Amino acid sequence: MTVEITKYPDRSQWPALMRRAVAETRELHDTVASIMAQVREQGDKALRELALKYDGVQLGDLAVSPAEMQQACDQVSQELKTAIDQAAANITTFHKAQRMHALEVETSPGVTCCQRAVPITRVGLYIPGGNSPLFSTVLMLGLPARIAGCSQVVMCTPCGRDGKVNAAILYAARKCGISRIFKSGGAQAIAAMAWGTETIPRVSKIFGPGNRFVMEAKMQAQYNKVAIDMPAGPSEVMVVADGNADLRYVASDFLSQAEHGPDSQSTLLTTHEALALRLPQVIDELLATLPRQEMIKKSLGHSHIIVLHTLDEVIDYVNAYAPEHLILNCEECEALARRVVNAGSVFLGPYSPESAGDYASGTNHTLPTSGYAHAYSGVNLDSFTKKITFQHLTKQGLAGIGHTVETMAQAEDLMAHRLAVAVRLDK
Repeated sequence: MTVEITKYPDRSQWPALMRRAVAETRELHDTVASIMAQVREQGDKALRELALKYDGVQLGDLAVSPAEMQQACDQVSQELKTAIDQAAANITTFHKAQRMHALEVETSPGVTCCQRAVPITRVGLYIPGGNSPLFSTVLMLGLPARIAGCSQVVMCTPCGRDGKVNAAILYAARKCGISRIFKSGGAQAIAAMAWGTETIPRVSKIFGPGNRFVMEAKMQAQYNKVAIDMPAGPSEVMVVADGNADLRYVASDFLSQAEHGPDSQSTLLTTHEALALRLPQVIDELLATLPRQEMIKKSLGHSHIIVLHTLDEVIDYVNAYAPEHLILNCEECEALARRVVNAGSVFLGPYSPESAGDYASGTNHTLPTSGYAHAYSGVNLDSFTKKITFQHLTKQGLAGIGHTVETMAQAEDLMAHRLAVAVRLDK
């Protein structure tokens, strides 16, 4: 499998190289809209019908029972429990440090303004199942929700044909203190949390990754006044490497990203042509040792190795692409990192693989893709809160800014606004 190598492309060629693998289609929109409408109108009945149609699962109770939770936790090996526990500790430490202290400022005499972070009361977490049951995502979403103080946390995740949810997912949920877990996957699970059903409660904000149907459902959920963590598409990594980089490290980063799915994209940027020319062979050698080769090959088919003239060009390309994951495997990593303005999460040095952030370093792995890092952050503690501002004016404080308010209100022809100040100042 040969990854395409592009040498010294002109800047006019960059947009074509930066194209992601999947674009929205009208058919996708209409299919998801139909699913959303069916769940809205039929509730739990629709969830059961859609699970049978798309997943071949005959669902009984939608909710995971306490007995199922305990049985699943008993099945998880002690080795995996220990790994999950260590990851949870690091994620907790990093996200606790993000707590914002209340802000209080006297902007002028007698005028006090405050800002306070308040947890979102009802949040919904979507955890993919399928080929890779993402129990790590339970930690990435459930722990910040708990730290932020969200009082109602519900989780939807698909079950297998045996009607059981992956045991590690349930162990991770218990670690996060999540007890309201429902056996529902795909766009229909997003619809359930957006609209509410007889069993699954409606939430105010939905978090979590998924396939293109899940992502489209999240976008449509916003029509029902439900917030989402961020728009997203297929996962991606961009690696910047110099001539001293170990090719096995670079190749393994390519492959670890490619196994997320056939639409994932890996990109190497380098100013060292010799490294670029040798990388495909190393990728092929390591690929031969892995499972899921057919899926990985599809991903590599729209991945790129790009040789550029200078590091200035490299940074310009990085910021134009806005990668979900950016690995700086080069001696100048610290200096280059200071110039990065568009990226989801950045990994510095040869011993910082994306895998560390995906699981256990402590940062969050729910990140903006498809160029959304131009404007969106990854999930963090703030994602589970909203900021409320407060102001307290004394009569003297209002008098101090009253003329300013009245003048501005009159200039905008909003005379009731002017009146609200004037009556308080006995004018």
